[in-house]
Amino acid sequence: MVLWDKRVFVLTYLSDNQTLPEQCRAAAHTPIAEPAWLVRELRSDIAGEAGAVAIYRGILSVARDPEIRSFALAHLETERKHLELVSSLLARRDHSVLMVFWRLAGFFTGLLPGLLGAAPVYFTINCVETFVDLHYKSQIDRLLEEAIYPEICACLEACRQDEVKHRDEARACLSEMPGPFERIWCRAVASGSNATVAAARRI
Repeated sequence: MVLWDKRVFVLTYLSDNQTLPEQCRAAAHTPIAEPAWLVRELRSDIAGEAGAVAIYRGILSVARDPEIRSFALAHLETERKHLELVSSLLARRDHSVLMVFWRLAGFFTGLLPGLLGAAPVYFTINCVETFVDLHYKSQIDRLLEEAIYPEICACLEACRQDEVKHRDEARACLSEMPGPFERIWCRAVASGSNATVAAARRI
C-alpha cells in the first residue's frame, strides 16, 4: 500500500495550518509505504469524514434558523476539505466499500437534530467532534511514538485541530445542560460512531 502522490494538494493544505508539529510539516515530501494498521485507520477516517459532510447536509436540509445554517455551512466546507485530504492518502481501491451507508447514516444523524432545533444540533456536533478528536489523537500518538510517516501525522493533526474548533464552537453555542433526549441521543451517536469506525476498518 503506497501513499498517493498528491503532494501539491497536501502541502498547500498544510501550509495554511500553523498549529501542526514542525517535524510533521518538514517531512511532507517523504515517500510513504503504509502498514496494515494505518491502512485500516485511514479507511475509517475517510468513512468518518464522508459521514461528517453528510451530517451537515442533513442539518441544512431541514434547518431554517439562520445561525444554525451559518454554523453548518461553515463547518461543511471544512469537512469537505478534510474528506478530500484524507481520501488522497489512500488508494481508492482501499476505501471502505460501505461509503453509501456511511453517508446515509451521517445524513440522518444531522437531519434529526436539525428538525428539533438549535440545542440538539449543537449537542450532536459536540458529541461527534469529541469522538473524532480522540479518534484522530490515538492515530497521531501512535505515529509519533513509532516515529513514522510524519506527513500523514501532519495531515491528521490538521484535521484534528479543525475538529476541536468545531467542538468548541458548538459548546460555546450551548446555554443549557442536556435533557433526557439529548443524553440518550448523544449516547446513541457515540455508539454509532464507534460501530462505524470498527466496521470501516474491516470493510
